[in-house]
Amino acid sequence: MGIVDMIRNALGGGPKVDLEGLLRSGAVVLDVRSKEEFATGHVKGAEHIPLDRLGAHLTKLDRSTPIITCCRSGMRSRAAADLLRRQGFNAHNGGPWTSVRALKAR
Repeated sequence: MGIVDMIRNALGGGPKVDLEGLLRSGAVVLDVRSKEEFATGHVKGAEHIPLDRLGAHLTKLDRSTPIITCCRSGMRSRAAADLLRRQGFNAHNGGPWTSVRALKAR
């Protein structure tokens, strides 16, 4: 991987993932927003683990199932997906929860 690819990946411009296809195949949606944010609306069927508690709750997640993380804007979900990938999960940043909800509804 060259320096340009490393910079692109760091800024979120890495390879595109078919999130819709992952959802159809049974990927887990993991919402990493706060309890209060989650209560105001979320993707139907989403798992909820706030980002600040994710490291302590990794055993609740299945390493054999793809995970799509989401939050309000995409910042926390990016951090969550990065943490999960470092721990051996097949994790992808879905960005805002409303975007993931729209993909799931298709």
